[in-house]
Amino acid sequence: MASLRNANPRLKNYFKENYIPQVCEALLCGILVTCPEDPLRYLEGMIMVIIKSGLQNLLWDMCITPSMKPNIRRLSETYLEQLFELDDQLMTPELMIKACSFYTGHLVKTHFCTWRDIARTNENVVLAEKMNRAVTCYNFRLQKSVFHHWHSYMEDQKEKLKNMLLRIQQIIYCHKLTIILTKWRNTARHKSKKKEDELILKHELQLKKWKNRLILKRAAAEESNFPERSSSEVFLVDETLKCDISLLPERAILQIFFYLSLKDVIICGQVNHAWMLMTQLNSLWNAIDFSSVKNVIPDKYIVSTLQRWRLNVLRLNFRGCLLRPKTFRSVSHCRNLQELNVSDCPTFTDESMRHISEGCPGVLCLNLSNTTITNRTMRLLPRHFHNLQNLSLAYCRRFTDKGLQYLNLGNGCHKLIYLDLSGCTQISVQGFRYIANSCTGIMHLTINDMPTLTDNCVKALVEKCSRITSLVFTGAPHISDCTFRALSACKLRKIRFEGNKRVTDASFKFIDKNYPNLSHIYMADCKGITDSSLRSLSPLKQLTVLNLANCVRIGDMGLKQFLDGPASMRIRELNLSNCVRLSDASVMKLSERCPNLNYLSLRNCEHLTAQGIGYIVNIFSLVSIDLSGTDISNEGLNVLSRHKKLKELSVSECYRITDDGIQIARMEASANKEGLPKTPIADY
Repeated sequence: MASLRNANPRLKNYFKENYIPQVCEALLCGILVTCPEDPLRYLEGMIMVIIKSGLQNLLWDMCITPSMKPNIRRLSETYLEQLFELDDQLMTPELMIKACSFYTGHLVKTHFCTWRDIARTNENVVLAEKMNRAVTCYNFRLQKSVFHHWHSYMEDQKEKLKNMLLRIQQIIYCHKLTIILTKWRNTARHKSKKKEDELILKHELQLKKWKNRLILKRAAAEESNFPERSSSEVFLVDETLKCDISLLPERAILQIFFYLSLKDVIICGQVNHAWMLMTQLNSLWNAIDFSSVKNVIPDKYIVSTLQRWRLNVLRLNFRGCLLRPKTFRSVSHCRNLQELNVSDCPTFTDESMRHISEGCPGVLCLNLSNTTITNRTMRLLPRHFHNLQNLSLAYCRRFTDKGLQYLNLGNGCHKLIYLDLSGCTQISVQGFRYIANSCTGIMHLTINDMPTLTDNCVKALVEKCSRITSLVFTGAPHISDCTFRALSACKLRKIRFEGNKRVTDASFKFIDKNYPNLSHIYMADCKGITDSSLRSLSPLKQLTVLNLANCVRIGDMGLKQFLDGPASMRIRELNLSNCVRLSDASVMKLSERCPNLNYLSLRNCEHLTAQGIGYIVNIFSLVSIDLSGTDISNEGLNVLSRHKKLKELSVSECYRITDDGIQIARMEASANKEGLPKTPIADY
């Protein structure tokens, strides 16, 4: 085939514009693949197909039967352009770019794989080295940590052994001291006892001689009838000595003077020099009670007394004393003061409290009842009295809730154990919250005569004061069963609710479940209590005192259920006054189930008869009984006189008892060698 490379450009354009190479390629491919028997007919038919399809849709495999088309991929549109040498160059730019791209990619792939293999090998080596170093470092740190812990443990063990050795040495030393002190104490006690016995024997002899002297003096009046005196009588008169109380042991002297009031002690000190020395014993002035002489002793003497015995005074009582502020200021000189009672002192003010708090920081018990103190005093309490344990603010109505908030200042009053807020009607629920925040250790709480006390007040207090063991709420009519539910977090041992109509049997159900250690229950004049309450109290094994006076709804059935439980075995005091439904059956049950009962009150129990009185005699441990207002007669009184341990019997308003019956009962008691010291005669 002639080359068209050097042909006329017009001819080349003609070939391209009329798709001559593509037509030839399609026809040639069709003949080569299909190999028809008549090529000319085949070419003729294919040319007609190309004419119908158009040159624009011409493909190189258009003339090939679909079933015979080869599965090959072309790199260019046609190969005839190169065959006819229509292009100036054999290789087109597209093919060159593809070839370069393929070569570059293959080259990059080859070198990258080689580099990757080398890099991976180096990386594994480096990683292995790093891992070895990390393992070595970790082992070193682990050893260091283990050694550090071991070293700390050994140091602690050495310290413990050292402390243990010191402790053993101290124990041995203390044991030696204890043995020495025990021997010294026994020797001293023996010598002291021997000396006291000698003194007591001496004083007994002196007392005996003094009594003989009195007898002889009485006999001197009969000298006219008996002029001659025996030699023994003369000897006793000559040898009789006066009894000197100053020779008694100091403990005996103190015991004698402790029974005297302050006024009597002062008078005794004016007898003579020896008695004055006895009244100046330091221990005698540890407790001074000025309330007994408040109307006769002047302020000047109080000041001088406190000034003289300021180092010995531990307890002071100014109850009801009308003193000047200067007198109260002198209390600040008693640095060792532990108990102070200024209740009912109308002249005691915040200024007086300031001087006392600055001079007496060791006060443990403080009674400010019915005084005019305000929030200023409440601010001083936590600031100076760090060890305050007992505080009474009863009927102090000038402080407010803000004053109670001051109790949490400084070190606070966290050591407070006993608190009395009786009559402080100005305290609100918020005030009780302040008390709970500042006095978390309260164990004994007394709130009497406070009609504003509600269940919410008690709930606010109990939220943080869970150590309360003793509660006294008398004169608080708004307290209800909700209070008992709130108190379930406390370990109560003593409760006292009197004159409350809102407390019902539901409260006693809480007592049974939550207060197993209750020992004292005072629920006098609570009208809502019935026999069901007594049934709930029967499991209380620690109960010793039960007061249900004026609980008129209690009957024989409830008391029987109570006594059938373990509570009856330890009960020592039982008050059932005005429980008018009780009869002889209850008394019979008491005699059977209460072996330790000492005090019993059946006042105004109208259904009690002579048969019930007979059962009382079988309560052998009974010491005191109140049968006032009952139907007891002379015969019943005579039966009671046979009781060997009975010491006190009250039968007032018993109109069937006469004076003759009382005399017969006394004679009967004398015959049994056990008297009735106190037997009031019935009011006729």
